[in-house]
Amino acid sequence: MTHFPHLLEVNNLKMYFPLHRGWMGRGAGVLKAVDDVSFWIGEGETLGLVGESGCGKSTLARAVVQLYRPTAGQVIFRGQDLAALPASRLRQARREIQMVFQDPYASLNPRMTVDRIIAEPLRNYGQTAGLDSRLLELARTVGLDPSALGRYPHEFSGGQRQRIGIARALALHPALVVADEPASALDVSIQAQIINLLRALQAKFRLSYLFISHDLSVVSLISHRVAVMYLGEMVELGPTAEIFSRPWHPYTEALISAIPAPDPRAEREKPRIVLRGDIPSPLNRPAGCPFHTRCPYAFERCASEKPPLREYSPGRWVSCHLLEEPARGPRPRG
Repeated sequence: MTHFPHLLEVNNLKMYFPLHRGWMGRGAGVLKAVDDVSFWIGEGETLGLVGESGCGKSTLARAVVQLYRPTAGQVIFRGQDLAALPASRLRQARREIQMVFQDPYASLNPRMTVDRIIAEPLRNYGQTAGLDSRLLELARTVGLDPSALGRYPHEFSGGQRQRIGIARALALHPALVVADEPASALDVSIQAQIINLLRALQAKFRLSYLFISHDLSVVSLISHRVAVMYLGEMVELGPTAEIFSRPWHPYTEALISAIPAPDPRAEREKPRIVLRGDIPSPLNRPAGCPFHTRCPYAFERCASEKPPLREYSPGRWVSCHLLEEPARGPRPRG
C-alpha cells in the first residue's frame, strides 16, 4: 500500500449533545453522535467515510473542521491540535482546511453573484491582490465558463453549483478538503463528472480528502482507504481494495452486499445480506457491541462486551469479537 505522511490525525474524538426536556430544562440524556473515533489522513490521500444515514458522518466532518468544538479528543492538523487552539490561532489554521457541502442549492448565497461567492474566503483573509485573475483561474480550474462569474446561483444546474462550491473551497489553496456527500444530490451522470473533477484536482494540487458518502460504489472509485461508521463509532478501517474484496466486519459485509451489480443476471444471483431490525437510537445505545442487535453472527459475548478497534493485519482495523473467535462466523483472521 502507498504510504502517505500524516496530514491529519483524529484521536478519540467525541461529539456529545446534551438534550433537555420540558420548560424546566431538566436533562433528558446525552446524544452521542460521535463516540471515541480515531483515524488519520495522509498528504494527497482520500479517506472515504461510509455508513447509513444518522451514523454520525456529517457530525464528524463538522467536528474535524471545527464548526463543532469536540466534546473530547484531538484533531491534529500539521502537528497542531485544532480542538485546543484559541480562536485567533484556529482561524489561521483553518485556511488550509475547507469544506464542500452536500446541497449545492443551500450552500450558496442566492443573493450573491458567483464571483462574490468564490471571492468571499479571499476577502475574509485579506488576499485581494490580483483578485480578478484569481477568480478567472478558479473558474477555469473547476470547468466553469468565465462568463458565469457575474451570474447568480439560481441560473445554474446542480452540477454547476457544486463546481462553484468546489471553486470556493479551493480559493485559499487548502491542503485538506472535507467533502460531505458532494455528489449525492446530483444525477448519476453529473455525479461522475464531479468525482472525476475531484480526482483531477487532487492530482494537480496534491489535495487530501475526507470524502463522506453513503454510496459505496462512489467511495470505491475515489478513496485510497475506507472507514466504516455505525452508530457514532468506527467499526472497520483499511485499504479500499481489501475492504471491498474481503470485508471483515459483518456491517461492512452487509453494506457491500447491497451495492447493485451492473449485470441484471449477476444482480439476481448475488448473495444479499438483509439486516434485521432498525438502527438503535443513539439515546438508547445497546450494551456491548453496538451492532449486535442486527448482526447475523452475534453471540453471547457481543451483547455484554464492547469490542475494541484493533489492527488485525497491517492497515486493517476492525471492531469485532468474531476475529478473535473465527469459528463462530465466516470472518477471516488475518
